[in-house]
Amino acid sequence: MFEQRDQIRALRASIPAFDCIPGCHDCCGPVLASSEEVSRLPRKTAAQREQALADYNCVHLGENGCTVYSERPLICRLFGTTPRLPCPHGRAPAVMVAPQIDRQIARFLIEIRQVLI
Repeated sequence: MFEQRDQIRALRASIPAFDCIPGCHDCCGPVLASSEEVSRLPRKTAAQREQALADYNCVHLGENGCTVYSERPLICRLFGTTPRLPCPHGRAPAVMVAPQIDRQIARFLIEIRQVLI
């Protein structure tokens, strides 16, 4: 788990930030996240998870957006920073994530155990 935590920390640091449209949550559907990432998030009840899935939302989406923004999973951070996951509103950082980092994140996501949140 320690090695995965370090990998996640390094990958997070390599994803550029950008400003989203206030109130937009188009990228906040159900996502897969590593067990390490999920362990940092507040636990939700089965009813909350079921309702979020029925609404095709992330269980951590609140009235004012992401309630776990500082701990959001890699896939959420990657959205809008790579041509593979473009923002539907055309928002993007000044410089997109480096292609080698994008491939490294994709490989990491394939190789780890993930759970639906």
